Amino acid sequence: MGASLGYFGGRVDIFGQRGIEIWSSLPFLYVVIIISSVVVPIYLPGRYQLLQPSLWLLVVILAAFDWMGITYYIAASSIARRPRTTSAPRIATGVSERDIMFRHILPNALTPVVSFAPFEIVANISALVALDFLGFGLPAPTPSWGELIGQGMENLTKWWLVFYPLGVLFLTLLLVVFIGEAVREAFDPKEFSRLR
Repeated sequence: MGASLGYFGGRVDIFGQRGIEIWSSLPFLYVVIIISSVVVPIYLPGRYQLLQPSLWLLVVILAAFDWMGITYYIAASSIARRPRTTSAPRIATGVSERDIMFRHILPNALTPVVSFAPFEIVANISALVALDFLGFGLPAPTPSWGELIGQGMENLTKWWLVFYPLGVLFLTLLLVVFIGEAVREAFDPKEFSRLR
């Protein structure tokens, strides 16, 4: 989406940005709670089955809202890498605009994705933990950090029931950020421009 907004520009960019702004104005947590709390009957061959909230349903809901933040950065990178002086010869030789966008401009505009990916992963893990803590996440027998923290909050005299899940959650999120930073630094072509 960001590559197409940045490449085509003009009205595509204006209307696309307004659509993204409208979609992003929806209250994320309320929408997730409403969708995950509704039990939807689905028809399987020969019978109806109730669709309970599952990990994959929550992943789909999170993915429906998480793409918007990085779209602006990809669009800006696509605009910077889209000079008509480089696109015109490719169009003249018969390369389609789709190939120019996906093969030449988008791979070079993915720098923000590498930079922001660890923070998106941390935000998604935190959102799943918060939903599980509030009781709108995974079904009850599924173990999760939010469920463990919720059980610890019900037994505040047993401090270890809260301390260990929060500690492991903190270490996991910290390691995700460190790994993301290492990956970003490994792909950084300007090795000598980094501050030491």
